[in-house]
Amino acid sequence: MASNSIQKIKAAWPKALNILWFLLPAAFAIVKYSLGPKAYNNYLIYKHVFLNVIRQANLYDFYPGLYLYQNHYGPSFSFIIAPFAVLPDAIGIVLWCLANALFLFYAIKKLPLDRNAIQMVMSISLLEMCGSIQSQQFNPMLCSWIILAFVHAMNGRTTVAAFFISGGFLVKLYGIVGLLFTPFTGRYRSMAISMVITMGILVCIPMLYADVSFVLNAYVDWYLRLLGKNQENISTNFTDGMQDISAMGMARRITGVSSLSNLLFLIPAGLLTLLPLLKRKHYDDNRFKLFYLAQVLIGLVIFSTSAESPTYVIAVTGFAIWYAAFGEERPQWMKWMLLLLFLLTILSSTDLFPSYIRNTFIKPYALKALPCVLAWLVITYQLLFYRRRNVDFA
Repeated sequence: MASNSIQKIKAAWPKALNILWFLLPAAFAIVKYSLGPKAYNNYLIYKHVFLNVIRQANLYDFYPGLYLYQNHYGPSFSFIIAPFAVLPDAIGIVLWCLANALFLFYAIKKLPLDRNAIQMVMSISLLEMCGSIQSQQFNPMLCSWIILAFVHAMNGRTTVAAFFISGGFLVKLYGIVGLLFTPFTGRYRSMAISMVITMGILVCIPMLYADVSFVLNAYVDWYLRLLGKNQENISTNFTDGMQDISAMGMARRITGVSSLSNLLFLIPAGLLTLLPLLKRKHYDDNRFKLFYLAQVLIGLVIFSTSAESPTYVIAVTGFAIWYAAFGEERPQWMKWMLLLLFLLTILSSTDLFPSYIRNTFIKPYALKALPCVLAWLVITYQLLFYRRRNVDFA
């Protein structure tokens, strides 16, 4: 009887997973709207990126009468949020959350993995995606753009890949990591030309509904705001655990050395991210390229001082891709790593996790980052000493 029940659950899970993937984000959006503007403050910030461009008001000033905190997104974000910003908030917030879920759903489905592996990636990523969308965050969409840049780069479609890379860069900088997939195309000149064209187009789109001088000044203001935010992340979040949930932040909090330089981590991480690209003999191996995608997705989060809890949908998706791409012969220790990911990274940010442990250990020491840091180190080792296996993903 028990085995029959388990088989029925397994058979029903793929359909249930697809439903939950969209039902939960929609439900979270409705709940957040019902709780009032403070509960959907992030959406209001995003909405006013478009409205402030239309009004030609500074995008990075404080507007306490409209929303809390400052905007940190580029002027190009204005045309992405525009279709939602012109709608009533009750509708716009729901559609925005569903759009984020839809993009990530589509991107994961496009990965060169079989159906079971795709379901595994979605199953591992589901709760973290919902956590990010609960904060109305852009991160699920950004994650999807990086994945889609990877997929199109693999297939030699440099122009499409460049659009996703440029878009991700001009909104939140992170998207620039998509350039690391250029060697998989073998079309360096084509990618360079495509990047120049797509960057030019996306930079200029806001000029269709705002003065050219205002838009150009807004990009300068954005750069200055990001410089200030980086220092704020390090100094003001040293103990409260809200941001700088990174390898550097974890090291600073555990050691108590707040002056620990980012470069001690970023330089080795950068070199270790570039070194696998020297293994050109594996460029025709989908498993190798999926491992590299996982390394990039995890690395851009754990080596960023701007990393906060909702950002981890990117890192968790990277972990899930690595776990699924390893295949059914994955060793037992990988399953223990997955369990650690669920406990420290995914569940620690929810009410399902004991608040005492979260507030006493997880947040003060940025331990949400720990499973992803460990996974990144393992993936890096596996890429550097990669051995080809006869695994068919497509």
